[in-house]
Amino acid sequence: MPLAAGEGESGPPRDSAARVANEALARTKLTVIMPVYNERDTVADVIERVRQVAIAKELIIVDDGSTDGTSQLLDQLAGGEVRVLHQPRNMGKGMAIRRALSEATGDVVIIQDADGEYDPAEYPKLVAPIAAGGTAVVYGSRFRGSIENMRWPNYLWMVRVLYRAPLTDEATCYKVFRADVVKSIPLECTGFEFCPEITSKLLKRGYRIREVPITYRGRSKREGKKINWKDGLRAIWSLVKYRFVG
Repeated sequence: MPLAAGEGESGPPRDSAARVANEALARTKLTVIMPVYNERDTVADVIERVRQVAIAKELIIVDDGSTDGTSQLLDQLAGGEVRVLHQPRNMGKGMAIRRALSEATGDVVIIQDADGEYDPAEYPKLVAPIAAGGTAVVYGSRFRGSIENMRWPNYLWMVRVLYRAPLTDEATCYKVFRADVVKSIPLECTGFEFCPEITSKLLKRGYRIREVPITYRGRSKREGKKINWKDGLRAIWSLVKYRFVG
């Protein structure tokens, strides 16, 4: 019998598979965690872009002791699907993520920076593999996608060497998790070392991290970029430490 258009011998028609994936995505609630520190110039635009994504979601913003007027702006933007939590002082990105995780109610969790370097319009393709049950963890890979204005990190090879994992972008902001999985990881991080810690502990527990290509436009220090070479050294140390500890 001839195959119908779009049908293959080993699986359902493509439109059927896409429909199943869309239905799974429609049943999924997403928690977007956004740590914020002194991002008055960009945060309102990023919040609006998150709101426009057609996924059932909550946005939990943790203001990490901002001093530039960001705190007051966030309070004005709160409401509906947007919740704002305030840290008593600047405690670090890792602590902000940990606080938001304790209050997350979604089925899937994604990390979103407030600086505009990442595009929330890419949520559906990042969340879909988890919603469909194909994996528990997805990373958005800049190196498999499109990059503007970023220096190549010099420690990417360490994940492959230490953990025998074929990751291209351990340091990506767009980390997406099934909520029960990320909540089961005992995190110790306070700052930018969240990325290597969560990656290390997931890999040691046997989770396969799926990568999806994303777009990225980096900022310069003049534009407000906060991460620096010291954070890179902390990341290297964290990758080594958690390979053998915990």
